[in-house]
Amino acid sequence: MRYRLSAAAQADVAKALRESQAEHGAAARARYRGLLSATLRRAAAEPEGPLTRDRANVAPGLRSLHSRHCRRESREEPVRAPAHVIFFRPVEPGLIEIVRVLHERMEPSRWLR
Repeated sequence: MRYRLSAAAQADVAKALRESQAEHGAAARARYRGLLSATLRRAAAEPEGPLTRDRANVAPGLRSLHSRHCRRESREEPVRAPAHVIFFRPVEPGLIEIVRVLHERMEPSRWLR
């Protein structure tokens, strides 16, 4: 399967990486980028897999995957405390759209329509 990022998800990733670098340095940014990439790949590979959650309570067809489930799949050193959740939905057979990438403390219903 493939994935594409919405404009909002692209902005979310850029923000998460900027904040990671500002708080923890360039090496941490690289590790977090690797983690987010692994999370996106996992969601595309198994959109209805056991690590994903049905989020139809927020929007029809929406699913989520927390980045903590993918820290060992990253090509970088593991991130100790992953804090982002990706929200995605199927668009067509073989393609999911990453709708948002939100910090775990953010209430999804406030950021997703």
